[in-house]
Amino acid sequence: MKFFNLLFFIILVFLNSYSQEIETNILTIPTALKENANAIIRQHNTTITILADDKMIVNQKQVITVLNQNGNATLDTYLYYGDDTKINDISLKILDAFGNEIEKISKSKFIDINAIDGFSLYNDDRITYVDYTPNNYPYTAIFEYEYKTASTALIPSWYPINSYNVAVQNSRYTIQNPNNLNIRSKEVNFEGYNIAKETIDGIGYTLKNQPAIKYENNSDHYFNILPSLLVALETFTLRGVKGQAKDWKDFGLWMNNELLAGKTKLDESTITRARNLVVSAQSNIEKAKILYTYMQNKTRYISVQVGIGGWQPANASDVDKLAYGDCKGLTVYMKALLEAVGVPSYYTIVYAGNKRNIDSDFSSIQGNHVILNIPTEDDDVWLECTSQTLPFGFLGDFTDDRDVLVITPNGGEIKRTPSYKNQTNSQITNAEIVLNKEGILTANLERISTGIQYGDKYSLSNLNESDLNEHYKTKTWSYINNLDIISSEIINDKDSVKLIEKLNLQAKDYATINGEDYIFTVNIFNKNNYIPRRQRNRQLPFIIENGYIDEDNYSVTIPEGFEIGILPESIAIKTPFGEYTRTFEKINERTVSCKIVRRINEGYYPKEKYNDYRSFRKQIVKESTLRLILKKSHQ
Repeated sequence: MKFFNLLFFIILVFLNSYSQEIETNILTIPTALKENANAIIRQHNTTITILADDKMIVNQKQVITVLNQNGNATLDTYLYYGDDTKINDISLKILDAFGNEIEKISKSKFIDINAIDGFSLYNDDRITYVDYTPNNYPYTAIFEYEYKTASTALIPSWYPINSYNVAVQNSRYTIQNPNNLNIRSKEVNFEGYNIAKETIDGIGYTLKNQPAIKYENNSDHYFNILPSLLVALETFTLRGVKGQAKDWKDFGLWMNNELLAGKTKLDESTITRARNLVVSAQSNIEKAKILYTYMQNKTRYISVQVGIGGWQPANASDVDKLAYGDCKGLTVYMKALLEAVGVPSYYTIVYAGNKRNIDSDFSSIQGNHVILNIPTEDDDVWLECTSQTLPFGFLGDFTDDRDVLVITPNGGEIKRTPSYKNQTNSQITNAEIVLNKEGILTANLERISTGIQYGDKYSLSNLNESDLNEHYKTKTWSYINNLDIISSEIINDKDSVKLIEKLNLQAKDYATINGEDYIFTVNIFNKNNYIPRRQRNRQLPFIIENGYIDEDNYSVTIPEGFEIGILPESIAIKTPFGEYTRTFEKINERTVSCKIVRRINEGYYPKEKYNDYRSFRKQIVKESTLRLILKKSHQ
């Protein structure tokens, strides 16, 4: 009995020693939350107190257990702020698997820098941050901060699950509104999640014990399917500028009249130069093309992180003098040049990168990039002003096919950028190929790319000969051994938005000679090895974001002394996801032609069709390995 009493006492002492850290001990995590998780949000409390339309206090505490290296991205240990924001406190504490403190980083040890260094035009935005490199896994990070700001336009949204493969033990979001200000909110993708809404004066939501949602191949971007809460004041302040907006029209009027007003003023000398450049132009679009090229040649882009003050662009006159700017400054500069010659254009806010829409029915601070809209009687023209090399009117997959906010003098308007659909994203390859008796392949090749495929390749025109040859050998055709680029020419046709590659190349030992057999792979210059991962019990729909079409036309001359024989039958594979066809034709006794067409259809497909899609891609890979066997001629 004494033994059991002693054992019980020891257990109590042990448990009591961890009672202070029980929330951070990995042993207390429910088993269900560990499944498919790279990190677990143990606690995420956000409390926002809005005292006036120019006074807001934000308190946040994140307790995150990182289980492996992939979970490190869950930690965002930084904070952007401007000169109307005071950080009262910020700290990071690192604990081991059992909740024992390893390291503590106080406010004084955080690194505080300009959001962009070396460019005085933007030195009023700052970032305070700390980098932590773990030595062991798992570990727990406790990141806490409190700040007070006058910029109530930037109420933090709630993202209880901030990525795939992240579980949530407890996430709570609260807005305290003691003075009953008009607050708007919108629940996004709440369906299917056990989110509790609190009945308090203000706004309150809680999500508990949410298992990780496993990323599956070709899943949609997480921000399009995971829950979030958008919040905005009807009357707000941004960096000392008052605003009022219930919808996008009002929001656009505020931006146009308060943030953009006066930004397009240029010196008279610049206005005169712009007008002289377009004196022979016959249309507004021709004027815009000329000035776009001028802007590209004159300026360069610098990356400025979006902070609290990141919504107001620099003056066009400053960009003109300095010859550099961020997306906002360069867009305003291009708008100013067009304004100088009487061409209307509109500042446009967009989510760049992964396809994401500006929420069309909830006005608030959204977006991460700016482009320019030129309205026309037909389709609008859109300009990416941060690139010195993109063709006029070409956006590429960086900002295509998404809802954007266009700022006009009459207010904000939601429009959609052009999309590059299936056949517009083409790659057409024509190659004349000669094989000799030693198995050496010689080819003259022309490849023409359009649409998104142009966007993937147009930078090749900027490479020198050495780098270009290296690109072909190690990336494009890395599967061809002993490849030698004899000559190459890259034509970047910006007017028609085509990239034309002309090459003369050679590959030793391409064909295999085995006795009387001469063997070579037919699909020489467009081998495809992509097979989606096998996934049993898939849970999510899948997306093919950009469709495309590849057409390969090969004319193959075989060596003397061999005969073509019976050619493989034509094939045609047709599915909802795309098509694959291949045909052969004997031109003469020594020449055979082969045409291969691969078409992939963009779309959003149900999870039940994933295995069918995988089978389709698997068939394409199999057919890509087809080899022809020539026999020696005994005539």
